Amino acid sequence: MQKSLTFKNANISFSDQGKGTAVVLIHGFLENATMWKNVVPEISKRNRVVTIDLLGHGKTDCLGYIHTMELFAATIAAVLKALRIRKCVLVGHSLGGYIALAFAEKYPQKVKGLCLMNATSNEDTLERKALRLRANKMIANNFRNMVRMSFTNLFGPKSKTIFKEEVELAVFGALQTPMQGYIAAQEGMEMRANRNHVLTDNSFKKLLIIGKNDPVLDFETSLDEAEKTNSAIVVFQNGHMPHIENKLELNNALKAFMKIC
Repeated sequence: MQKSLTFKNANISFSDQGKGTAVVLIHGFLENATMWKNVVPEISKRNRVVTIDLLGHGKTDCLGYIHTMELFAATIAAVLKALRIRKCVLVGHSLGGYIALAFAEKYPQKVKGLCLMNATSNEDTLERKALRLRANKMIANNFRNMVRMSFTNLFGPKSKTIFKEEVELAVFGALQTPMQGYIAAQEGMEMRANRNHVLTDNSFKKLLIIGKNDPVLDFETSLDEAEKTNSAIVVFQNGHMPHIENKLELNNALKAFMKIC
């Protein structure tokens, strides 16, 4: 059931179900909590599962012109405080992974495990930074086309065909994102810091879920990151969206990770 709270005058929408070790599922850019619809029923059999609509996404308001990873993380902390959850496992997809890292940096004592799903603790490359800033300049004149293009590009050609209906549904959801939410998140991602140290300096369990054909994150760089940070890895053959492209494998990987946290 959807619930809400007020954080700095912004409405934050979230859900909470199941019992056991708390797991917080943090969606990615241009997504919302419904991206976890195939994950929650499985994970909530043995865990308490919290999903959150991030600032400027889903049913949650925007809050200013830049949504930094630290500001996103503060909203996660506010939800956990309201639910009286002291420790949790964090699973973050893409942008959600960057937010999970910011949360773990500030509240390491609250983290039992951290799963980066198609995300990285590295900062943006200079090329990626330039792409984000350029997209923010172009978005005002061509919002719908820009959102559609940037979202469909997260899928490989095969996946676009095989999962055509689900891709279209996800694109429809992405198009509900307000322009301010798009710009504020892009600005926040562009300026985020390197957080390799969050993985290397903490004793909580760590997992990187990597797509061999992820169009956003370089596969070899992700493998190097896992080795450098002593993080466990699970590799899927598809791209950036395992909750659509690798449903069964994703659920199995997450359930196995929960067991060791």
